[in-house]
Amino acid sequence: MKKYFILLLAAVIALPMAAKKKEPKPQEVDSLGRKIKTGWNFGILPSIAYDADYGFQGGVLTNVYYYGDGKQYPEYIHSLYFEGAYTTKHHGIFRFNYDSKYLIPGYRLTLDATYLPDAMCDFYGFNGYQSKYNSTWHNWKKDTAKMPGYEDYRSRVFYKYKRDLIRVAGDIEGTIYKDLKWNAGVGVLGYIIDDCDIDMLNGKREFDPDKPNWDQKALNPDEELLYDKYKDWKLIGEDEQKGGWHPYAHVGLTYDSRDKRQGPNRGIYTDLFFTYSAAFNAAYGQQASAGYNHLQFNFNFRHYIPCYTDKNGVNRITFAYRLGLQNLIAGNSPFYMNNYLNTLFLQRVYYEGLGGGNSIRGMMANRILANGFAYANVEFRFRVANFDIGRQHFFVGLNPFFDLGMVTQPYNLDQLVENHSNGQYHTLQESMTAAGDGDQYDNYFSTNPKDIYRPHMTAGVGLKIGMNENFVLSADWGMPIDRQDNNKLANFYVKMGYLF
Repeated sequence: MKKYFILLLAAVIALPMAAKKKEPKPQEVDSLGRKIKTGWNFGILPSIAYDADYGFQGGVLTNVYYYGDGKQYPEYIHSLYFEGAYTTKHHGIFRFNYDSKYLIPGYRLTLDATYLPDAMCDFYGFNGYQSKYNSTWHNWKKDTAKMPGYEDYRSRVFYKYKRDLIRVAGDIEGTIYKDLKWNAGVGVLGYIIDDCDIDMLNGKREFDPDKPNWDQKALNPDEELLYDKYKDWKLIGEDEQKGGWHPYAHVGLTYDSRDKRQGPNRGIYTDLFFTYSAAFNAAYGQQASAGYNHLQFNFNFRHYIPCYTDKNGVNRITFAYRLGLQNLIAGNSPFYMNNYLNTLFLQRVYYEGLGGGNSIRGMMANRILANGFAYANVEFRFRVANFDIGRQHFFVGLNPFFDLGMVTQPYNLDQLVENHSNGQYHTLQESMTAAGDGDQYDNYFSTNPKDIYRPHMTAGVGLKIGMNENFVLSADWGMPIDRQDNNKLANFYVKMGYLF
């Protein structure tokens, strides 16, 4: 782990380049007394990162900024971001993002095109703690591989399914009065879903316990995974099992008084908006799923409070927190869309919720899957050091944090079964019995209704290395409070930018 972190630090320090240009004379300085950036600036970096849910990542990325004459620095005029990468857990990232407040004078425009193939997407069931998590079912160890007499281990991909996501979006923002903005956007989310491709994941490994030297890491192609069981139990309907295409439109309001967008020291950012999504599944040989047209409501509130400023006027400690809510207002949302966190502006690659490095750090990705959920992130941001290397301005920060998430709108499991079985079964217990799993209800589901709304909590610390105030490398270490959220002591993430 340590060698990967050293590589990341070396990449940030050694590879960023600034396009050659004439410096304005006299050279202006920013509020920290450092020379402002002007013209075109870009950094070409290897996309080397780590996420506990996706594995080690390798690829290339570049972020191109145009500052013009630097009058608005650290705000940029144009930002273009390109990334292509793949991870050791068979997850791909292919993305282009453009952001500007100046292309259309008086309006902020964001464009995004992303393709995220995922051969092992996390799936832990519905309603958070109502779905029990059993770590021994998917944690493979050489001395506990599936052999005669061993009953717990099932498959390393027991809590996985295959999901490819295609996302294209355009968002615009205009000013109503000072910090109050209006927002609108359109886009499409395309989901291609299937069972895990066991042959591809096995590669040259062959599952054959009858052979004396068979590779015990090989996956059993006949093992039924949790996603398969949810289909058998009628918790997932036939018209959502293969995914679908979902054009959407959203509209909302934003209030933004932050002193800067990346790593602000003071101010408030809040938004509320509605997202309407349509549904077209005919491309997969299924009926068009008009029944999955739906309307969702989102509310977000972020607050940044300066706590300590040194004698040079540099803010050293900021208290920051984020509160959020996403609820289903009307219609029915397919299960695979309920772990997508709606947003007014696409600034990151991932918008998965809830669980993982992009929402609740230290908790397994997609641990909370429900029609509605709420979340909170709280952290102190310590600015430990500021320094220059060549023309580039750097800083180092330390961020202890606490994260929380909970279900607000749970699935009615019995109602799902009745709907998806066309009235053949009226309860989940009936459906599980028909599938041959009736005596295992307690292995998969909690019988305590209070577990549905019990909060999921994590805590940890983050390290930030920033360049020119806008390019930030983030390393977060988070641990779950309850082992039902993660059997590991902690999860580690290396990403770009602040969480919020």
